[in-house]
Amino acid sequence: MRKAGIGSPYSSLSRVHWSLTVQTVLAPHCSDCLTELGDGLSATSELPVARRERFFVYLSWLFVLIAIGGFIPTYWSPLINGTFGGKPVLHVHGAAMLAWVGLYAWQVNLVANRQVAHHRAWGMAGVAVLTAVAFTIVLSAINSMKVAGGIGLRDQALAFSIVSLSGLAVIAVLVALAVRNTGKPDVHKRLMTLSFVPLLEAPMARPFQVLMTPPGVVGPPPVFVTVLPSLVVDLIIVALLVYDKRTLGRFHPVTLWSGGAIIAVQVLCIPLSGTPAWMAIARFVESLAG
Repeated sequence: MRKAGIGSPYSSLSRVHWSLTVQTVLAPHCSDCLTELGDGLSATSELPVARRERFFVYLSWLFVLIAIGGFIPTYWSPLINGTFGGKPVLHVHGAAMLAWVGLYAWQVNLVANRQVAHHRAWGMAGVAVLTAVAFTIVLSAINSMKVAGGIGLRDQALAFSIVSLSGLAVIAVLVALAVRNTGKPDVHKRLMTLSFVPLLEAPMARPFQVLMTPPGVVGPPPVFVTVLPSLVVDLIIVALLVYDKRTLGRFHPVTLWSGGAIIAVQVLCIPLSGTPAWMAIARFVESLAG
């Protein structure tokens, strides 16, 4: 009886059987994994996967660059020159945000280097850091309301708080969905990536604030001035759509729906910011500090 050696029909049938088996097992859990494993089950099939993971690695370090560089004119430079007059909560917020962005970049690099176990082990640490970020976003918004109230611009601060607080809500929803979908890498990594779009609006807005604010103007700006920095940050969504098209041949549903929701919130902030409903919400948030 002929053995199923290399080049025999039995060997070919065996490869087909195992390929179908892997697809059957993986399909319900990771639709995009099948595309990444499409070149076969040999060690050489890992090369395309590594190249595709680099996209998320590059994005993660871009996020770090934006988080640090964006605050140079309004935080780092005044801090170095000794002219920064913000409250201590702003230092805590800055530290928490940098810790979160840095941890995310490290986590993405762990996955790219096939250290998935370490990635998962640090998951709870990520939840703790993001919780700190959330609390400091709320405290920073309250601080802005209090400071603006001291110069007679409380209502402007209440209206503008919709930008940071709605962004926080979007981040919370996307990260919660990402945690829920840790068993679906294609869904998880897109949700986590897109959660940084609203987070990075603040550092992206700082250079525009410095360049576009007329001399002598103080207090919170009108909400519509966030449109331009938001459009720049939304290029992250565009980049992810291009990545989807090149790697999957289609747009991933998570990118479409999450990206669309992010843009919808950005747009709706403008007409909703001055409504009685939002002003009531903002006053309630302000009252949390007593």
